[in-house]
Amino acid sequence: MAEVLSPIVSDRIWALPVSGAAVKFLQYLIFRSEFGGQLPVRQKDMAAEYNVTPQTISNLMAPLCDLNIVLRPKSESRHGSSYRLHPLAAKYATHADMEAAFRHTLHSIKAGDLPNLKLPQYVAAPPTEGGRPRLQVA
Repeated sequence: MAEVLSPIVSDRIWALPVSGAAVKFLQYLIFRSEFGGQLPVRQKDMAAEYNVTPQTISNLMAPLCDLNIVLRPKSESRHGSSYRLHPLAAKYATHADMEAAFRHTLHSIKAGDLPNLKLPQYVAAPPTEGGRPRLQVA
């Protein structure tokens, strides 16, 4: 069965105000995450898998945390450097699972139990499937 990616991030990944390296790292995090966003790998293990230093992982993770795409556990519940993807940015097993998780997440955001994503607004709408940009050869 194919996994279902959140359209909130996957369709707007090009608009994130982060470096290309951070976008690529986000793709790695989505790939490595479990359904619902839990990341079963610790920061030092990510560094080994990604073939970089733990400090580089921290540098790649920081802008994603600033946007609330990646959530750090509260200090009293930390076990090493473990993280999870925001439920609105996670992958799911089915569309029904994603819709149920989104409903629960929106309720949690409204209740103040979960931060909202800090994604930028579109400056210009991307082209639709039927509408192609008018490109000309110079």
